Amino acid sequence: MNDELKDPRKQYYTEGFSQENETIAKSPALQQDMMPVPDCGEESYQGKQRLTGRRALITGGDSGIGRAVAIAYAREGADVAFQYLPGEEADAEAVQQLIEAEGRKVVAIAGDLRELGVASRLVNETVEALGGLDLLVLNAAQQFATETLADLTMKQVNDTFQVNIISMYEALKAAESHLEAGSAVITTTSVQATDPSASLLDYAATKGAISNFTVGMAKYFAKKGVRVNAVAPGPIWTPLQLDDGKLPGDLETFGQDELLERAGQPVELAPVYVFLASEEASYVTGQIYGVTGGSETDL
Repeated sequence: MNDELKDPRKQYYTEGFSQENETIAKSPALQQDMMPVPDCGEESYQGKQRLTGRRALITGGDSGIGRAVAIAYAREGADVAFQYLPGEEADAEAVQQLIEAEGRKVVAIAGDLRELGVASRLVNETVEALGGLDLLVLNAAQQFATETLADLTMKQVNDTFQVNIISMYEALKAAESHLEAGSAVITTTSVQATDPSASLLDYAATKGAISNFTVGMAKYFAKKGVRVNAVAPGPIWTPLQLDDGKLPGDLETFGQDELLERAGQPVELAPVYVFLASEEASYVTGQIYGVTGGSETDL
């Protein structure tokens, strides 16, 4: 028996999530209020200097997957700028302190991606503060569950598309002139892109668009020596789930139906984002990497 092996079904939190989370949920939801608090690698992620000298911008970097990526990139040797939604200052300050502890430059930028012009400003402020931009992680997302189509307002549809996909176009247009050969762009799509939930019709549609966007941009940027790839998470325990991201009563079974019988933690995605940003992925572009716990869907 090999004592070094860990059962992936039991490696992280294995239970459903308390409905008490719904009673403390507010908008925007804060990671520090969640029960349990998501594991973003604050204590566990160990870097190997695979991103030394890189300059990264991460949208949605204060919590959840973006937070795990920000921590990992800093521990891999990168300087990091990250965007957060106004109202999430407490989470942003915690990430900033973690990155500073690694001796890396860090810039926390407040910005509401529902507003045109914000994505461009994020790129410009990053370049000014870090002296350039080599890694662009387009991760921020809006997810609101609705039980019926009648409940889905056109304002929500417009906002979801603006945050989840339109801001990606704006950010990448602003970043193009700064991305030199060897740079990398990584988007966050979802298993929802190919297996949409009836309660997430607008969110799922944007994730399908992101997958298409990623492959198209990979073709466009290949001639510039810039790689573009995506990560497609399954059910991951993040603040999106508390900010009306699930229908009432759905938290207790969140992630329990996957092959590994649990929801994932943000830290479990960080190594994939690091790989795609590093020279180890020098021959990888136009790809979508699933981190799903075994969701039975084609990516």
